[in-house]
Amino acid sequence: MSRRKVELMAPAGNWESLQAAINAGADSVYFGIDQLNMRARASINFTLGDLKEIAKRTSKAGIKSYLTLNTIIYDHDLSVIKTLINAVKDAKISAIIASDQAVINYASSQGVEVHISTQLNVTNIETVKFYSHFADVMVLSRELSLIQIKKICDQIIKEDIRGPKGNLIEIEIFAHGALCVAVSGKCYMSLHTHNSSANRGACVQNCRKTYTVIDKETGIELDIDNEYIMSPKDLCTLDFLDQVLDTGVTVLKIEGRGRAPEYVKTVIETYRKAIDDYLSGKYNQANVEEWMEDLKKVYNRDFWGGYYLGQKLGEFNNTSGSKATQKRVYIGKGVHYFPRVGVAEFKVEAQNIKVGDKILITGPTTGVIETEITEMMVDEKPVYEANRGVNVTFLVKDKIRRSDKLYKIVKTEFAK
Repeated sequence: MSRRKVELMAPAGNWESLQAAINAGADSVYFGIDQLNMRARASINFTLGDLKEIAKRTSKAGIKSYLTLNTIIYDHDLSVIKTLINAVKDAKISAIIASDQAVINYASSQGVEVHISTQLNVTNIETVKFYSHFADVMVLSRELSLIQIKKICDQIIKEDIRGPKGNLIEIEIFAHGALCVAVSGKCYMSLHTHNSSANRGACVQNCRKTYTVIDKETGIELDIDNEYIMSPKDLCTLDFLDQVLDTGVTVLKIEGRGRAPEYVKTVIETYRKAIDDYLSGKYNQANVEEWMEDLKKVYNRDFWGGYYLGQKLGEFNNTSGSKATQKRVYIGKGVHYFPRVGVAEFKVEAQNIKVGDKILITGPTTGVIETEITEMMVDEKPVYEANRGVNVTFLVKDKIRRSDKLYKIVKTEFAK
């Protein structure tokens, strides 16, 4: 059984998700800044001024930080990318994830570590050799099978292919999250219909809608019942993670910079357990079944194994949105925390809350806290239920802040 290190990489679309990833056991996080990343529209993103704080938090936690600069670059972008890469170097961010040769070349010239994005469609060993002059880690194309991935990993060792740091090239793959119907995400549909380029990070996700196909010669219409034929289910490798890791990949990336912090917490915690079990020889299907139920609780479009197991066709959704078995409902915001007694105070602003409710607390510094209310007080008196407009206190093990938001977790129609 392999004892190698397997890096679990988490998405960070905002401060809450960044802290949730750290708390959940991620080995690294990847994030974007304002523009020039593939989630420029979908997530809040950070600013140039946030880089040093991101580096500080991740360094303190002992994990790596990666800035995504993986969009198509035009001439008028060149000064921007140089500014960003210089700032990455100054802040001591671990590496950048890139697909445009202009970004790769400039970062390499500045001694900034480069990871090759899936947007470059690395699908064979010769391409790995070519980019090994610039990059230490490469994200393989999402369309490869596990057999193809293993062959590439084996060849790297056999041919002793090393990157700029002198280490063997590391192979990274996507392990979980949203999939695009286009080859490794290179889609032009959004550009053609809305003049908003997906390859510039501005996808409007119009592939997630229903469509009727019309034969112009005959006028015959095809309307596929219960299938959003351009919207694949979410990728999930948890139930065959042992086969994935047996290929020799060393980095597993979780997709989801546009998703909520509780998604990051749940998915990272789940894959952390699975990876650790694999490395200790304890990975088994009994645990997988329990973990799959946990994954279903947060945003998902249902699951399939992508192309890793050799499927020729994708599996598509029959709904436009999430199939999560639970959702969050906003209750109120943080007021104060009493550390000596471990009690949090919140102002109830939207809906009522009662003893027995499962709750979710999120915040830029707090990350994500999930717990259940066993008792609570209003005006220092025990109550069963707290209504809008009052301040309520209850036990919370971890510190909360005034910037934190309180949610109630409720079941959805997809819950069993």
